[in-house]
Amino acid sequence: MPDSVYKIITLVGTSTVSWEKAAANAVEKAAKTLRDLRIAEIKELDMQIDGGKVRAYRAKVQVSFKYEGK
Repeated sequence: MPDSVYKIITLVGTSTVSWEKAAANAVEKAAKTLRDLRIAEIKELDMQIDGGKVRAYRAKVQVSFKYEGK
């Protein structure tokens, strides 16, 4: 990968099942519009709580992909 440049963006995935599914949702959605995804790094995990119960898991994910700008 000589002389390559990668862009990093932060996404927030959600799931009612787990943090792992929340992170996977973010990556799978990004893969539909971004090409050449390389690395996904979990930066933060949290939960949405309502009435003392977990309603959703959230994962902040940094995703890198090859930058092809001009």
